[in-house]
Amino acid sequence: MRAPGLAALLALTLGLAAEASAHRDGEPEGFSRQLSLAARARTAHTVVYDGSYRSIPYPGGDVSADVGVCTDVVIRAYRQLGIDLQRDVHEEMRAHFGAFPDRWGLTRPDPNIDHRRVPNLRVLFARRGVVLPVSDEPGAYVAGDLVTWRLPGNLPHIGVVVDARSPDGERPLVVHNVGAGPRLEDVLFAYPITGHYRYYGSLAPRGS
Repeated sequence: MRAPGLAALLALTLGLAAEASAHRDGEPEGFSRQLSLAARARTAHTVVYDGSYRSIPYPGGDVSADVGVCTDVVIRAYRQLGIDLQRDVHEEMRAHFGAFPDRWGLTRPDPNIDHRRVPNLRVLFARRGVVLPVSDEPGAYVAGDLVTWRLPGNLPHIGVVVDARSPDGERPLVVHNVGAGPRLEDVLFAYPITGHYRYYGSLAPRGS
């Protein structure tokens, strides 16, 4: 049997390193792996970028599966873990409306759209999740982390860090939708990072 070549050994080493680092202490069992798989599964879907206002059911509501924006990638991935960001954002806004950005002229929460806005998700993650340091070091980011960016034009953006690496093995890849549908890409440092979070929702360990 032929011994594996250098490239194969390098790929195996990088794969094991990525898997070994894809968790955080105290997280629910298997969380990183499950969210990573759920996010990567989104890349198999054809989605037209459309963030227009639509009336949807509550809780558990979603826009049509063939449309969506960056937030919908995150929302749909979390749904696969049994976590409803629509409900979580709405409940938090009902209890603490003044803590959320006042930029859309709303006077009360709106479960049709609130969870599909990056600034609202950032407030939810900061209040009910874990805020992690923003860093320019790739090792600071592991699978299951949520990252927000500022795109050109001052547009907010969000994606999920997953358990795959860049071709050079230096950076974790991200699943996001910046306009062409859900993609798995090497974009962690492509835009200025504005936030770095961990969110377990209803799976959060007691006392966290």
